[in-house]
Amino acid sequence: MKILFSPAETKKSGGLDEKIREESFLFPKLFEYRKDVLDRYQQYIASASDEQLSRFFGIKDYLKFKKYKANIYSQPLMKVIDRYDGVAFDYLDYSALDNDAKSYIDQNTIIFSNLFGPVLAGDIGIPEYKLKQGEKIDGFAPEVFYKKYFSKSLDEALNNEPYLDLRADFYSKFYKPSSEYVTLKFLKNDKVVSHWAKAYRGLVLKVMAENNIKSIDEFMKMEIENLSLKEIIKKGIRTEIIFDINL
Repeated sequence: MKILFSPAETKKSGGLDEKIREESFLFPKLFEYRKDVLDRYQQYIASASDEQLSRFFGIKDYLKFKKYKANIYSQPLMKVIDRYDGVAFDYLDYSALDNDAKSYIDQNTIIFSNLFGPVLAGDIGIPEYKLKQGEKIDGFAPEVFYKKYFSKSLDEALNNEPYLDLRADFYSKFYKPSSEYVTLKFLKNDKVVSHWAKAYRGLVLKVMAENNIKSIDEFMKMEIENLSLKEIIKKGIRTEIIFDINL
């Protein structure tokens, strides 16, 4: 069972002295398209002024964004799931899982990187980078590019098994499902609260991995602390499961 997942703005530093190469990623035959995006990114950060980069990175202090000016192709690499930080990844707590649960996440979770596009959680690897959600690279929109060149391969990978779309709404711009899928909504006092939505996406993935969930039926039988089923809405190929957060 595949899970579609959002990245995080925050990244962990460090990694191994490896080189970015096509075998490191999901869909290696499409590597030339990823490299096109990376080349655009590298060319822009190499030529832009500090004032432009301050806006691009969303960081005012030069000393804080200076490290992102380094050549992306020469930076240390880290496994995708280990690189990302943030609320959802805190609640997932990947490092504390046993090897079977880690393997489940590595092989089944597709994370939609703002720079690298769709990658497997277990892909080796990506460098620390800075590209905000929705940020264009000198007028170029990565999400539009990836949707154009990666949707067919994603369709082929997803159409033959059930999958859960845990992405934030923005990431549908990278890929719009073409077969039946399930998405979740988390409400607290009848409202979507960003922090808790992120937290429970991470917690849901954690519990799925711990229980080796392979189908929607198995998913529906899962018990997740402080969540109760509120409603199920089916429209076309999309089934939305709405949960109340009882905290």
